[in-house]
Amino acid sequence: MNPAADKPLRRAVRWVIALNLAYFGVEFAVALGIGSVSLLADSVDFLEDAAVNTLILIALAWSARKRARVGMLLAGILLVPALAFLWGLWSKYQTPVPPAPLPLGLTGFGALVVNLVCAMMLSRLRHASGSLTKAAFLSARNDVLANIAIVAAGTVTAAWPSVWPDVVVGLGIACMNADAAREVWMAAREEHRAQA
Repeated sequence: MNPAADKPLRRAVRWVIALNLAYFGVEFAVALGIGSVSLLADSVDFLEDAAVNTLILIALAWSARKRARVGMLLAGILLVPALAFLWGLWSKYQTPVPPAPLPLGLTGFGALVVNLVCAMMLSRLRHASGSLTKAAFLSARNDVLANIAIVAAGTVTAAWPSVWPDVVVGLGIACMNADAAREVWMAAREEHRAQA
């Protein structure tokens, strides 16, 4: 890629990495504190987003064929939050206590703000480097939807104390990540075929 044309993408990706790492710590701590599987899945998703964007930053200087291979790797990384959800779901099954609704909703809202900023930064550049930036954009976009659902789960849990709103949202986050992984895998595979 052209280093001059690549500069805005590199700057945006660096910001996305920093924001994701910072909010991972916040959300992970709250998830453990209130026993929320949806926040746990979402916090691991923040860490996964930081890893995805770090790989993108490194791979931008590589050939199109190598970037396509990294895109295939990123498809696998996008499945990590789904695995975190399954672990959290097992823990929730052992002790079925609903999470505290106010911290759940407020933390979800904070995550929504962070992910909206990241999605806006990446939306302008989502076609700049094929499957790599597609992975970053899809991840940020899905996170916005997940955070809206987490805020809703906090509201529902406040009105109806139950583990189910949290569990259903966690399941939705896992499914969205699996679908994003599929999309990125297909885009990377097409890029790899085109370069072969």
